[in-house]
Amino acid sequence: MLNLNKIKYLEKYILEIMSKLKKTNIVEFPDFKVSDQEKEIEAVLFASSTPLDIESIESKITKKNNVEKALEKLKSFYTNRGINLVCISNKWSFRTSDKLSNILSKQKSIEKKLSKAAIETLSIIVYHQPVTRAEIEDIRGVAFGTNTLEILMELNWVKPGGRKDVPGKPIQYVTSDDFLSHFNLQKLSDLPTVDELGAAGLIDTSSIEKSIFGTGKFYKENQDVKKDDIYSNIDEMLQDTLSEEENL
Repeated sequence: MLNLNKIKYLEKYILEIMSKLKKTNIVEFPDFKVSDQEKEIEAVLFASSTPLDIESIESKITKKNNVEKALEKLKSFYTNRGINLVCISNKWSFRTSDKLSNILSKQKSIEKKLSKAAIETLSIIVYHQPVTRAEIEDIRGVAFGTNTLEILMELNWVKPGGRKDVPGKPIQYVTSDDFLSHFNLQKLSDLPTVDELGAAGLIDTSSIEKSIFGTGKFYKENQDVKKDDIYSNIDEMLQDTLSEEENL
């Protein structure tokens, strides 16, 4: 049988083991209680696109006392997190942690408006396709600017559509399926005519040259239909030849 001393020793040993298990297996969370004021400050700074000074923060929250103290408390809380609260030139903002800079890359999407030249060029191609570069310049009345056509091709709204059967065989340009998709069109004939634009009050039909809107017969929808029959006028050609021989 175990004597009393051995029992006490075992109890002490078991308590030490349990104490070690408690320290290694239980996560102790930091004692950080967020007040309503600190929640408001967090929300304001998170929503702001620019750093804010204390006066600006105070103007947007309900409790305005001890704002600087609350900011310092939040700064301490965010010190070892993925985002940090920083103060630069007395203005506060959230920034990604410098420690994570090696795994983060800056990605910024910049929206740019098409130039007037690009819009005019696209309009001419839409309503006159297939059309060559020289024909576009002739309709616009000015030469192409730098990369005007290339920008439209980069957007994949315009693409080469074969070569025109004239000396030099210039490339013709047509619109792509991405153009229809971007502007939510089922087919090119869904585009408004000059009369429809005038009726909507978008253009003054009395002062605009209607030919700039093309013939209304769109290339893509008719290219499979408009196939020349090389035998359609053979009788006429033979008759002309016989007439010429009789006159000799």
